[in-house]
Amino acid sequence: MQIQAVLFDLDGTLLDTAPDFILALNALRVEYELSPLPDAPIRNTVSDGARALVSLAFGLSEGEGDFDIYREKLLSNYEQHLGNKSCLFPGMEALLKKLEKKKIPWGIVTNKPSRFTIPLLEALSLNHRCSVLVCADQVSKPKPHPEPLLKACKFIDVAPENSVYIGDHQRDIEAGHNAGMTTIAALFGYIPTTEDPSSWNAHFTANSTHDIHQHLFSE
Repeated sequence: MQIQAVLFDLDGTLLDTAPDFILALNALRVEYELSPLPDAPIRNTVSDGARALVSLAFGLSEGEGDFDIYREKLLSNYEQHLGNKSCLFPGMEALLKKLEKKKIPWGIVTNKPSRFTIPLLEALSLNHRCSVLVCADQVSKPKPHPEPLLKACKFIDVAPENSVYIGDHQRDIEAGHNAGMTTIAALFGYIPTTEDPSSWNAHFTANSTHDIHQHLFSE
């Protein structure tokens, strides 16, 4: 395959954003006189979004009790902590530099709203390096629908079949398949212990950014 572009999911793939979510969620629990949760279950839930985090923290399903209030407070807390502790995963900076050196555009396709994504990328000085950004609120159908990935490919004028999508969630791999792209499952991301990534049928798997490098570059 002649790689023309590499697209990343954000949380749990390009960036380790869990530390900011851990701060935000445990601050919310403390507000309601609950003890902080351990880091691990929060990390494993981040890729499922704010609703899943609220369910984890308060044992509620969407629509029950004060679920919506908790969700809004969580998002407000998170907004205040954006970029405080989030960072690229180990080895990711070297990978991005390699792509940039080879003039292979890289971008981000995420179900995270632009309200949080854009300030986060600005805080980490990634906004000007990223060739394309597609957030959930910029499309009519988010992942696993292929629309976000196809929109990103169209923006940077590359063929989906010559592009790679990397993600740490089943919907990422499904979206990649639906768009006709090569897919890589980031096993270092936020994957619950009950999940079996082999069932996602990604073209490749990566236990680290080094593995991604090996899949993308033959030398």
